[in-house]
Amino acid sequence: MSVVAIIPARYGSTRLPGKPLAAIGGKPMIQHVYESVCKARDLDRVLVATDDHRIERAVMSFGGEVMMTSKHHASGTDRLAEVARKVKADWLVNVQGDLPFIHSETISRAVRPMRRNRSLPMATVCTPIYDVAEWRDPNVVKVLSNRAGFALYFSRAPIPYVRNSVIDPNGQKLTRESKRRLWGYRHLGVYVYRRDFLFKFAGLRPTELERIESLEQLRALQNGYLIYVAKVDERPVEVDTRADLRKAERYLKQQLN
Repeated sequence: MSVVAIIPARYGSTRLPGKPLAAIGGKPMIQHVYESVCKARDLDRVLVATDDHRIERAVMSFGGEVMMTSKHHASGTDRLAEVARKVKADWLVNVQGDLPFIHSETISRAVRPMRRNRSLPMATVCTPIYDVAEWRDPNVVKVLSNRAGFALYFSRAPIPYVRNSVIDPNGQKLTRESKRRLWGYRHLGVYVYRRDFLFKFAGLRPTELERIESLEQLRALQNGYLIYVAKVDERPVEVDTRADLRKAERYLKQQLN
């Protein structure tokens, strides 16, 4: 059963134009993402899907595999589906191009549930939030899961809302004034789709909740599909702004020292 990872990368970005080509430690960000993804053992193939020849040339320059796609896709999922029709794979992994240092184990943890249960349509990953500011940040997507590990809801809002003092899963008292506690779980931009479901999902119309939150995965939930959420322990470095780019530079320097 083959697994192919696809990294959607478009040049146009509202907050950071040309983001995939932004330099981090002398390399374009797309190269960092590609090299990080290639370390995952559960993958048979890794390629970049782009609508821009500048990104295509950059990927080719470091020896990566790249495929050109339409410029008219409304989402990364649509871009993924176009590429999926041209490659042979049982499962497709969508790794967001703004995760330059994504851990290989994070990708593997997303893939393994699909291997264990081939009826699963879709899987993703989340990581604990211990910082209350991160929990409240609308740019950080939160996820709630049921006891079986399936997503209940994704939101930019701080969920679950702490109305009264409660005990968190670590046995610590949690209040609205608490600083370093397990507040919830942060969703990471890694998705695994069963091939047939990817095409079905891409063909669904955006739903009300998807439009409100601007989160594609809510389209699957609102249409009654299950999303398995694997828990990982990773402090992600996501790049959406120039400030994030500076943080990524600092992170890389710390890793090299």
